[in-house]
Amino acid sequence: MFSWSRRTDRAPVVDPVAGWPHGPLELLDTEFMDGESSVDTDQASDSLRLLSFNIQVGIRTDAYRQYFTKGWKHVLPHGARRRNLAEIARLISSYDLVGLQEIDGGSLRSGFINQVEYLAEEAGFPYWYTQLNRDLGPIAQHGNGLLTRVQPEGLEDHKLPGAIPGRGAVFLRMPFAGNDLVVVMLHLSLGERSRRRQLAYIAECLADEQNVVLMGDMNSSVSNLLEGSPLQELSLVPAHAGTPTYPAWRPALALDHVLVSPSLEVRDFKVLNCRVSDHLPVSVELAAA
Repeated sequence: MFSWSRRTDRAPVVDPVAGWPHGPLELLDTEFMDGESSVDTDQASDSLRLLSFNIQVGIRTDAYRQYFTKGWKHVLPHGARRRNLAEIARLISSYDLVGLQEIDGGSLRSGFINQVEYLAEEAGFPYWYTQLNRDLGPIAQHGNGLLTRVQPEGLEDHKLPGAIPGRGAVFLRMPFAGNDLVVVMLHLSLGERSRRRQLAYIAECLADEQNVVLMGDMNSSVSNLLEGSPLQELSLVPAHAGTPTYPAWRPALALDHVLVSPSLEVRDFKVLNCRVSDHLPVSVELAAA
């Protein structure tokens, strides 16, 4: 079971999925935060604005040396983190669905603030979920976050296989353009062998789905993800042609991706110049093809 730090009464609670998924996605004892700004699913738009962002727990990095000189920020609180989160909240406020990697769920370094809850409240998202992947007690609550304006029809929390535990994926089913859409937000491992195991797991989970979005920090180029990869069976296509997202101060590597089913049309794609992390966010607008 999850161990949440400083969880509020409104925080969502979902039991983790044990092993492989069975059947369609279902809401698993989920208590989403209610709000007034949710989308009426009967009149939902035929387009969807998505954002994927590795926020590095609210730490801005401007040079490789700062991983060492400012490494204490990964353990102790600092004032700039709250300002960075406020800027992220402004950035995500115009999107329908946001996937966040490297969040803190409420520990010493974040001032015991669940960063996903904070961003949901500041940006007006009525539904949000925090996935805890590495629970270091009061020192760090490391994980991913998902925020949406459209009421989910199903949600599953998956622990990904790998040599080192601590990677996860969140599966969300939602209505879109008269059909079901499955969005998978994830953060893959650095090691290639572990990534292949994780991609094989994801591909098996999505084998019977028609409309899929796979988004997140994938720590790999899009060619490695799709060519000779377990994902080949899904026939996913990249929303962009490998625009660099890392490092934020001098982008050279495309590590953050949005991959979609051919049944979906990419109307717009951008890598945003938002310098509040060591990654740049990826923005995509989708429509039914």
